[in-house]
Amino acid sequence: MARYKGPLCRLCRREGAKLYLKGTKCDTAKCTLDRRSFAPGQHGKSRTKLSEYGLQLREKQKLRRMYGLNEKQFRLYFKRASRKKGVTGDILLQMLETRLDNVIYLVGFALGRRVARQIVRHGHITLNGRKVNIPSYQVKIGDVIGIKDRENTKKLVAGSLELTAGRSVPEWLSVNKEQLVAKTLRVPERKDINVPINENMIVELYSK
Repeated sequence: MARYKGPLCRLCRREGAKLYLKGTKCDTAKCTLDRRSFAPGQHGKSRTKLSEYGLQLREKQKLRRMYGLNEKQFRLYFKRASRKKGVTGDILLQMLETRLDNVIYLVGFALGRRVARQIVRHGHITLNGRKVNIPSYQVKIGDVIGIKDRENTKKLVAGSLELTAGRSVPEWLSVNKEQLVAKTLRVPERKDINVPINENMIVELYSK
């Protein structure tokens, strides 16, 4: 499946917002968006006022890129969310937030979502004691996420936890940094999902 392989900071500049695609670098003075806050390209500095459709599209692109999904994957998530009872925008965010790779990022086992996805795919993660290598797996209440008993993996995760020590873990998750174990306590609510997105715009975009 095709994935974007270009400069990640270019995506943040395009959306005009920090998507935290490069982990802890985004919170330092090295953040490219802080130094070059205009869009990439020859006409990047001459931003024009966006139409209603343009604003909706940008919100969708921000969310899609933040979680590292291509258009087909994102559209499938929206279709599933729209079939469920409740507020479609909230359900969409819940589904994305409870992806296994995102949970690993949130608890600090990885510096970024891309690194978390790689850790899962390479078989370094266990779920309820069993190996799982599907980054899109939807974690459920009571699921216990652990690290394979490999010295190199434990060193990598311990290093990530040290670098992300200042990052707060959402209330719907718990983490034991000594044992390298995390647990899902409940389903995340909208207030628990710290993403700068107007999900209603995305619902309007796909409802046309």
